[in-house]
Amino acid sequence: MVDELADQPSAEELRVWDSQIVWHAFTQMAEYRPFIVERAEGCTLIDVEGKRYLDAVSSLWCNTHGHQHPRISQAIRDQLDRVAHVTSLGMSNTTSIRLARRLEQVSPPGLQHVFFSSDGSSAVEVALKLAFQYWQQRESPQPQRRKYIAFSNAYHGDTLGSASVGGIARFHELFAPLLFDVVRLPLPSLVHRPRTMTPEQAREEYLRQAAQALGENQGEVAAIIIEPMVHGAAGMITQPPGYLRGLRDLATEHDVFLIADEVAVGFGRTGKLFACEHEQISPDFLCLGKGLTGGYLPMAATLTTHRVWQAFLGDYAEGKVFCHGHTYSGNPLSAAAALATLELFEEEQTLEQLEPKIARLQEHLQRIESHPHVASCRQLGFLAGIELARDPESDVPYDFAERRGQRVCDHALTEGVWARPLGNVVVIMPPLTIALDELDQICLAIERGIEIATND
Repeated sequence: MVDELADQPSAEELRVWDSQIVWHAFTQMAEYRPFIVERAEGCTLIDVEGKRYLDAVSSLWCNTHGHQHPRISQAIRDQLDRVAHVTSLGMSNTTSIRLARRLEQVSPPGLQHVFFSSDGSSAVEVALKLAFQYWQQRESPQPQRRKYIAFSNAYHGDTLGSASVGGIARFHELFAPLLFDVVRLPLPSLVHRPRTMTPEQAREEYLRQAAQALGENQGEVAAIIIEPMVHGAAGMITQPPGYLRGLRDLATEHDVFLIADEVAVGFGRTGKLFACEHEQISPDFLCLGKGLTGGYLPMAATLTTHRVWQAFLGDYAEGKVFCHGHTYSGNPLSAAAALATLELFEEEQTLEQLEPKIARLQEHLQRIESHPHVASCRQLGFLAGIELARDPESDVPYDFAERRGQRVCDHALTEGVWARPLGNVVVIMPPLTIALDELDQICLAIERGIEIATND
């Protein structure tokens, strides 16, 4: 029995187990074709047969400084020699405390308190619950503030609260009876704005709609939630310049919390450490995940203000405690990885080194956008989305069931590039540390994939 356990399974056995035992997220298992990574290094994934693939989407937008970065790996090993896990329920650990302090220092001004969780959905869930509980128990409570304003086609996670404020029907419509209603606004889209409008006019119209919703629900809204600057899973939809700033002003005017979901767009992805910095705003809640640990270990965080914190202070008998938390919240191994990730931004000047890569990506996108079946290319910093359409001039999209984006990615795989689309939007979002020649390989493979996938 010991010898049998010691034997390593073959690649074929792993494929069978992967397709018949492992249940993959957002994957139709009847059609799933196993793609099994055995190891990785830098920006390259290596499968069980030793084939190498550039990681064009940062292992789902979370790998920041590359795989097997010695600095992060060593930080985790060092932490293992101290303690692997300490609960955050009524106690703490030195590493997570240091991380909380560091997040307070680097985040937008006014965010002074950190609540740890394990994933981006949970970080959003925490923000939603904190906002709700604040209005119920603050001095001079306003229990009627139970509504949230969110956006069509937004994505904020898959827990019931985060799914409620999400707006992508194909993800969550089955669970509609379990979700709470929200006040839903059209997605503020720079590229999908009415053709008769300038970006400035579109911004003002979107802000007018937000102001109207706040006015119609005056005194009943707990919070507005938005992904700052770019709605990721909606298809890398960029917002009109100035919209985020205007939304912050409206939230302040109506005394409504602003929740910034930076799970996908935080930690350098937009060219700044946090997307909120583009318009110099501070939200009331900042939700972080994905790149927080450089893509090494599960961890998320929700940052908030002293105003919110104070509403939860009191005698034990008052019951103002925030009754939310998971076993691995604030895990010290994850915190060690996160601290190393943040330190690398300074040590390796990651954001400064990113500037020529952002410019090179823009060059590729300008060329790709001329393709007759490319409706638009959207970019902010080092994230991009390429939208495919049957007839861009007439706004005729490809049917979702045709899986054009997936066909592009299938071809890219044959050229040693692993990518994952959002429907008919092909995403380019590699690790921030990728080399220029590797970026070229990714963009050229995707460009050739577009040619093949739309040639009918």
